Amino acid sequence: MTDEDLFKRIDEIEIRKGKERTIKSYVLRNNVLSDRYKKVISDYMPSHGFFFEDKILDYESLFGNPNPVVIEIGFGMGDTTSEIAIRRPECNYIGIEVFLHGFVNLLEDLGKRNIDNVKIIRFNAVDVLEHMIADGSVEGFHIFFPDPWQKKRHHKRRLMNPAFLHFLATKLRKGGYIYMVTDWEEYAEEVLGFSAEESLLDNPFGGYAPPVTWRPVTKFEQKGMDKEHAISEIWLERR
Repeated sequence: MTDEDLFKRIDEIEIRKGKERTIKSYVLRNNVLSDRYKKVISDYMPSHGFFFEDKILDYESLFGNPNPVVIEIGFGMGDTTSEIAIRRPECNYIGIEVFLHGFVNLLEDLGKRNIDNVKIIRFNAVDVLEHMIADGSVEGFHIFFPDPWQKKRHHKRRLMNPAFLHFLATKLRKGGYIYMVTDWEEYAEEVLGFSAEESLLDNPFGGYAPPVTWRPVTKFEQKGMDKEHAISEIWLERR
């Protein structure tokens, strides 16, 4: 694949079906490939990234080993992704992100530090999960500080809702987990409420989960704590 092909494909981030419009949990900004971005993509996309294809992923071919796979939806700048991958080398990680700056930042970090148990894709997460991830194949999902869309009229844009939670549950192996962290208490209460109604999932803690030792505190999280925002952690497991 030539560099021009790489750059063109990086700009393809969702499946477009005619004029159909769907509610998305993201709004794109600053979507420009600078010369620096192009160099990072050219240098590291072949080894640490992959592109959307309308076929089920072969995890072992992607990573070169049969280790369990954890998927992070919306990894932001990717600092947490890298650190967790280093702390938990027994797992492989797929990171999904649409924001160009964060995607390139993590791609460069993975390449420069030779972190081989993370592969990332710049594409709409729902499309990736629907078309590339087999049911019952995922060890876990990480959803850290998703946009709370604070205004009530924007709540329909929230990533986590009953239908999406059920969809994630169908992708988990038995005993697999969904791990969500947020500093927006109302959002956490909402997710905790409807998760109790999901028949495919159990909450082993009966409420909020204690922090895990392998998840680092991010700069974004620290800012929330500085504002005295409660950090709410939700851990759910597939029955």
